[in-house]
Amino acid sequence: MTARQSIFGAKDPFALTRAWMAEAEKSELNDPNAMAVATVDETGMPNVRIVLLKSIEDDAFVFYTNYESRKAREIGLSGKIAFVLHWKSLRRQVRVRGTAEREDGAPADAYYASRALDSRLGAWASRQSRPLGSREELMADVEAARAEHGANPSRPPFWGGFRIRPTEFEFWADGAFRLHDRERWTQGFTFNVWEKERLYP
Repeated sequence: MTARQSIFGAKDPFALTRAWMAEAEKSELNDPNAMAVATVDETGMPNVRIVLLKSIEDDAFVFYTNYESRKAREIGLSGKIAFVLHWKSLRRQVRVRGTAEREDGAPADAYYASRALDSRLGAWASRQSRPLGSREELMADVEAARAEHGANPSRPPFWGGFRIRPTEFEFWADGAFRLHDRERWTQGFTFNVWEKERLYP
């Protein structure tokens, strides 16, 4: 039996996501790499927030955050994650579900070093997701970090990346009269072999 052909003419879900992202970079006014990341807490209550996707690898997606943040702690509880990329100008979206693991090696060091100095100092200063008394308190913490770490701060041990390894994709493209094109890709029993099926809109 031959494999089902993609309705989008794609052979690889990462390549299709990368191609749609490249188109979005030409048309989206702000942050075409913004994605909504969903996790669940210890009670099963969901949380969702916007983060910036920083790289699309051959078999994974990578974003960066504070490991003491709520999102990181919730990923640590289950190892599972979901996200959606939505491009209003293209009327397209990509949904992904999968597992996540830390990226706290050389790629995290390189990305951290590429950030503006104040962003690097902000990573040291922010106790992400914890209560904060005032904006002034935050700025004082940034200046304290500047005094301690100087103009070339190293990456904080509590800050790094997560590599998302998908088990499922869904590609969605707007259609007239809400008759959209939807296609789900699911990981087969063989690594990097994806099964595709078209979905009702």
